[in-house]
This record gives sequence, structure tokens and C-alpha cells, in this order.
Amino acid sequence: MSNGAAYASTKPVKRKKQTPWPEQLFHFVNYMVFILIGLTTLLPFVNLISKSLSSESAVISGQVNLFPVGFQLETYAYVLKNEMFLNSFKISIILTIVGTFLSLFLTTITAYPLSKPRLRGRKWLLLIFIFTMLFSGGLIPMYLLMQNLNLINTLPVLFLPALVNVYNMLIIKNYFEGLPESLEESAKIDGASNLRILFYVILPLSLPVLATIALFFAVYFWNDYFAAMIYITNPSLKPMQLFLKELLVSSSGEFLKQGNVDAAMNTTPQSIQAASILLATLPILVVYPFLQKYFVKGVLVGSVKG
Repeated sequence: MSNGAAYASTKPVKRKKQTPWPEQLFHFVNYMVFILIGLTTLLPFVNLISKSLSSESAVISGQVNLFPVGFQLETYAYVLKNEMFLNSFKISIILTIVGTFLSLFLTTITAYPLSKPRLRGRKWLLLIFIFTMLFSGGLIPMYLLMQNLNLINTLPVLFLPALVNVYNMLIIKNYFEGLPESLEESAKIDGASNLRILFYVILPLSLPVLATIALFFAVYFWNDYFAAMIYITNPSLKPMQLFLKELLVSSSGEFLKQGNVDAAMNTTPQSIQAASILLATLPILVVYPFLQKYFVKGVLVGSVKG
């Protein structure tokens, strides 16, 4: 037998350490609790899908729980042909795209100079921003301001007041502070201006936090209905969430009185509401998987320093 074989035969075998049973029980209970929490959040969504795909008689009689009864697609066809739904969907898409782009741009160019210790009056400027995050003038002064600016019943009133979010700005600022100063110094030696450094050096390295904040803004603008409820009375300017709010509050089925009468005879207010809600959630569900890989990293890195 060779020396190597003899050494291998005498080498002690490491046994995998067995997890104590109290720790195993703890992990088991954690898994069960998280599964139950996940199911409680998922089941209402499944019920909505089932109602939107079930027949009129099944929905009215309360037979629909987790699975469709009397499968049909007329509800979705009816909702997608409704002009009010399509118009509110278009308004929400425009609002989300424009609002997200402008908010991310303004928040970023605000966070960049505030991340530099050499900025004069930096501490006082940060205090002013934080003060606006904690205190506001109130709803009535804000409405009077929008009215004096002639922004009532216009699309800009839905995104202009929310263009700079202080909380998101602080996250981006903290992320910028974590980047090496040597990158900017080398760019300045090459003659780059501050704007060129920001757009060609800093922003390409900040994709995780930018994607995360963009998702925050997109979800906010897509889901916001309160601003539209306060500032918008023109039906052609109502976004999707305000449309859904009025649809859910209305118990008389006003939505069913418009459009195709024959299709309305085969649907119910509950199925119309379910289909409308599901269609309204699709854009965010489609966008989120593309930004998911940046989400956790962006938030954690931007929140380390403070």
C-alpha cells in the first residue's frame, strides 16, 4: 500500500453535524407560518380570478371559491370593450411613464449634489428636505395652490406635486456616498464636468438603486387614486385606480349600463369588478420581474449609510 493510500485510510472522516431537534422544530414552525401568511395573501387573488372566469349564475349563487364554475371569457371581452376602462387604462399608463421618468430624474439630480460634503450649506438643505418629509401644509392649501396654478382637471396635477420624494432621494444619496471618490477624481483629471461625471460614471454604477426607486415611483403613480379623487372631475382624465374605486363603491352596477347590452346580460357586477381589478394589476406584474434582481440589492446598499 502506498503512503498516499495509507494516509487516506487513516484520515478521520468528518461527520455532518446533526441539527438539534429544537432548531429543526423552530425552522418547521417558521416555514408553516410563512406558508400560511403567503396563502392568506394569495387566496383572495385566486378568488378574484375564479369569479372573473365563472358564469353569471355561479357568481350570483355564491358557488365560486377557488376554482371557476361555468368557465367563460365574456367578462374580459366586455371589460376590454368598455371605453371608460380603456381610457382610464391609457391615462394610468401615461401618468406612470411620465411621472416615473420625471420623478427619477429630478430625485437623482437632487441627491447627487447633496451627497457631496463639499457642498456649502449641505446640512441645512438636508434639514429643509427632511422637514418637508415630516410636515406639510395640508390638503386644503395644496388644493388652493393647484387651483391658483390652473392645474385642476389637468394631467400634470397628478404627478407634479409628487416629483421629488424625499425618502427616495435619501436612499439614492446614501448610495452615491458609498461610491469610491477616486472614480470622480480620475474623471475630473480627464477634464469631465460634473454633469458628465454624473451621467457617464455615477449613474451606470447605480443601476440597482435606480431600478429600485423607479419601481417605487411606478407602483405609486399606478396605484394612486387619492390625488385624482381630489383634483379630477373630468371623466376623461380619471386614471385606472379612481375608475376602480368608483366601480367598487357603486353597488347599482352603473358600469353595466354602458356598452354591449347583450354581453351585460351574461355578466355580474362582481365578475366585472374582479376582471377589472385583475387587468389593472397586470402592468405592474409584468414590469416587476425585470427589476426584481435589482430590488433587494438596491434598497440594502442605499440604506447602509445614514
